[in-house]
Amino acid sequence: MSEPLPRVIIRPRRARPFFARHPWVFVTSIERVEGEPAAGAEVEVASYEGRVIGRGLFNPHSAIRVRLHRWDGGELDDAFFHGRLEAALRLRRDVLRLEGPHAGYRLVSSEGDGLSGLTVDRYDRWLVAQFTSLALFSRREMLVRALLDLTTGVEGILTRTERSSAEHEGLPCPFEAVEGTLPVEPVEIVEHGLTYWVDLRAGQKTGFFLDQRENRLAVAGYCRGRRVLDLYSYTGGFALNARKNGGATSVLGVDSSMVAVEVARHHAQINHLDEVQFEQGDALAVLDRKRSEGERYGVVICDPPKFARSPRGVEDALKAYLKLNRAVVDVLEPDGLLVTCSCSGLVDRGLFADMIGQVAELSGRPIQILDQRGQAPDHPVSASCLESEYLKCFICRVQ
Repeated sequence: MSEPLPRVIIRPRRARPFFARHPWVFVTSIERVEGEPAAGAEVEVASYEGRVIGRGLFNPHSAIRVRLHRWDGGELDDAFFHGRLEAALRLRRDVLRLEGPHAGYRLVSSEGDGLSGLTVDRYDRWLVAQFTSLALFSRREMLVRALLDLTTGVEGILTRTERSSAEHEGLPCPFEAVEGTLPVEPVEIVEHGLTYWVDLRAGQKTGFFLDQRENRLAVAGYCRGRRVLDLYSYTGGFALNARKNGGATSVLGVDSSMVAVEVARHHAQINHLDEVQFEQGDALAVLDRKRSEGERYGVVICDPPKFARSPRGVEDALKAYLKLNRAVVDVLEPDGLLVTCSCSGLVDRGLFADMIGQVAELSGRPIQILDQRGQAPDHPVSASCLESEYLKCFICRVQ
């Protein structure tokens, strides 16, 4: 007979979200821990009244003390995680039909696929796995073996951690390991008829912002015959689509990273889009210069990095979004289009929309929200964990 699991008891009147399958049990929701679970150990979670909720993985170093994975009484064994990975792959293969040569897409999307703490992206014949959970990191060898077993045509898997998650979870950082082989040169992917080179080791996140895939094409549809300014352009996804798939008359991409600018210029070259220009610069400084020079654009795309990394940072993030978008409006021609994005999951759609309303008030220009978009469908949102909806992309007309 197996030993009973350590048990995490939820405080009175705090259990409802966990019965509803929300995976994050914060330390502030815990009444007590019965037993001495090690970091990454399996635990049973129960209500204050003693009713079993489910099973999860324990981390004494994290504010998310337990990540729940099962609500059916089963064990968190290798077969369970193999099944979760298999379900994630079926979504991309059978429903979204994303497989193919030179494809780039998200294979596993953490909470969205019931694997809180694991993100896996596929770039052609290679995978990049990023761990944001100590418990899953400790099971990485098993997970990598399962990924190799379930995927076809994969030549290598790069596993890594990122600094912000490492600090909160007690993960080693930097961490990098390779199973199989990785290409020496960047990997070539094709999206919406455009070719990109993705550096698996040195690129931001896992190398490319796959979550904006559908938004890049949607925004391009508003660019015909217009001058376009793409801020925080990274390696040129929005900018190149604006010209090739949107028919913009001219496009300027701006990024603070010279490395990103050089890669974007290379992308323009290999896609034969000489009309798309890129320059290094700070977004606010560039906007100030363009305003003073009397430059005006028909479309301005604004896709900054995450501004809020903790609940305490939300207020400052909203101020930063307000300042940035207010400056964008000053370089938009009448009836110009503001495309403004936020990848800060802590800033929800309501707060972001309120910020746009403040921009309208401060600028004295009416703003109409034409479309509210999110992350691509290979980044699914868990109905039990709406925090997994992190990306906002608002397309607005500024009169």
